[in-house]
Amino acid sequence: MQIHHVLFGALLSFSGLLHASDMTGVWKTIDDQTGYSRGDVTVVKNADGTYSGTLTAIRPLPYKPLVEVCLKCKGKLKNAPLVGLEIIKGFKSDPQHPNEYSNGTVLDPLSGNVYKGKAKLSANGKRLTMRGYIGVSALGRSTTWIRND
Repeated sequence: MQIHHVLFGALLSFSGLLHASDMTGVWKTIDDQTGYSRGDVTVVKNADGTYSGTLTAIRPLPYKPLVEVCLKCKGKLKNAPLVGLEIIKGFKSDPQHPNEYSNGTVLDPLSGNVYKGKAKLSANGKRLTMRGYIGVSALGRSTTWIRND
């Protein structure tokens, strides 16, 4: 019986290592101002080696009604449904820092603004710090996403 527990523990550890290798997966977004989860983003690696992410679930804040469309987005994204909306794209892995990603863009569906983006995966692969900024990275804000898969 004890061997069974050791093998099961080893399998769990191994599956955790598989997820820690890159930013692909399902992430629970955490609002940096309220601390509440606002939705889930599914991140995929594209054929060209870049990463993109789509909103796959949304949640309201406890004191506000659920907004289901991108009210402040511009152009063809104006009033687009939030579920299914691509909010990150173009992220590339840094060959010298495998847990860091840059050169992407981030769409904030609440403001409708598109920002330059970079991201950093925690050593255990369970947290992704996403930073959106204008101009230089120092002028921006960061949010932490928690692996949900």
